[in-house]
Amino acid sequence: MKDNPVLDKSYSFALKTIELYRTLCEQNEFVISKQLLRAGTGIGANVEEAAAGQSKKDFAAKMAIASKEAGETNYWLRLLRDSRLCAADDLKQLISESEELVKLLTAIVKTSQKRLKGNF
Repeated sequence: MKDNPVLDKSYSFALKTIELYRTLCEQNEFVISKQLLRAGTGIGANVEEAAAGQSKKDFAAKMAIASKEAGETNYWLRLLRDSRLCAADDLKQLISESEELVKLLTAIVKTSQKRLKGNF
């Protein structure tokens, strides 16, 4: 199988999200942590589905969902930081990684949509 940096990054990010989820549960924070877990692991799940997409349109649609999940994950991470449920220093790297995923996935979606429209 070919190296796929997006798959690798989203999988690694999901593992870190799971680790943070466990920590939050130990602190009896169950509501935001569950939202974070769903969105943070959903990124990679949708990237996996896109990689196995049946068509270019399917690929673009799954990547768009992954991009939205990355944006949502970034929201939950910022909310955890700004509400002081987690120390800002503890979230700095994850927030940075989520922003990187948003940018990467958004670029992939834009390129895919241009190709679908024949503008590429």
